[in-house]
Amino acid sequence: MNTIVTNNDIDRRQWKTLLESSQTASPFQTPEYYDFCKQLSFIEPFVFGVTVDNQLQGIILGYFIAEGNGVKRWLSRRAIIHGGVLLSEDIIPSALETLLKYTIKSLSSRAIYIEIRNYFDYSKYRNIFEQIGFKYEPHLNFHVNTPDTDTAFANLSTTKRRDIRIGIKNGAEVITNPTQNEISKYYNILSDIYKHKIKLPLFPKEFFEKLVESPFGKFFLIRYNGAISGGSVCLELKNRRLYEFFVCGTDRKLRNVFPSTLATWAAIEYAAKNGFSYFDMMGAGKPNDEYGVREFKAKFGGNLVDYGRFSYICNPILFAIGKLGLSLIRQINFLKI
Repeated sequence: MNTIVTNNDIDRRQWKTLLESSQTASPFQTPEYYDFCKQLSFIEPFVFGVTVDNQLQGIILGYFIAEGNGVKRWLSRRAIIHGGVLLSEDIIPSALETLLKYTIKSLSSRAIYIEIRNYFDYSKYRNIFEQIGFKYEPHLNFHVNTPDTDTAFANLSTTKRRDIRIGIKNGAEVITNPTQNEISKYYNILSDIYKHKIKLPLFPKEFFEKLVESPFGKFFLIRYNGAISGGSVCLELKNRRLYEFFVCGTDRKLRNVFPSTLATWAAIEYAAKNGFSYFDMMGAGKPNDEYGVREFKAKFGGNLVDYGRFSYICNPILFAIGKLGLSLIRQINFLKI
């Protein structure tokens, strides 16, 4: 019998057992990440599980988020599920169907759309997602194998190896235990890039301030001449995989320092030294779209994968209005710059 369990009713011992055995486990599906999200003021987390004969077989963990106030906030309501669905290796189709249907039913009144960002290959379950109403959309990513530091470094492009050597020679250093002031300096760089270049919403600084205190948050900030010049912010699934959530740097303002490259390499090196199977770069855009970040990420020797995303439109009319409205807002903001 398939039974839905939610939030505090989920047996955490079974949850951790599922994480240990599942091939679709990431830090975004852990009890610790759920507890972390509950501390944040700008999102509201949710977690749903499905049991079969009282044994936990699947978990969906995500959060509600919206931007701005008034109409903008109303039209940007969405539910984001990082990592995909945490599944047991022998989950039965009806259990996954039950979990997905409950997710839609629970989220549809509060979100305009639901987006599942897959970090694993769910192709054998794709027909189940689509039968429930989810649409599959291609989305690229890079996985950088990290068997050891020598191999990981050798797999970098020639230019990346050169840039790392030059940056270190010129005095750049990696900070793995940053102060709150250093995190604030990093956030200023990141938010400026999101505002003027990426033109997408960014988590408030609160996320970074609290992440550094979590057991799974890893910071690799770059300091040069006493100032923070960039960094990589990652989440780890202990001894298994490291995920790069954010990376940035003042590369164009500093000659021969390459903070973005140094930060990403520092994270890869950490993964290699600590027994992680690979370093997940968390996205490289849509296959047919030009994406400058993909070119940057491609030079770190990773394997290009396409695990895609599953999306479900809860309210097609509001989704269409919101997509048009937010596009106009971004154009207006761009003209103000």
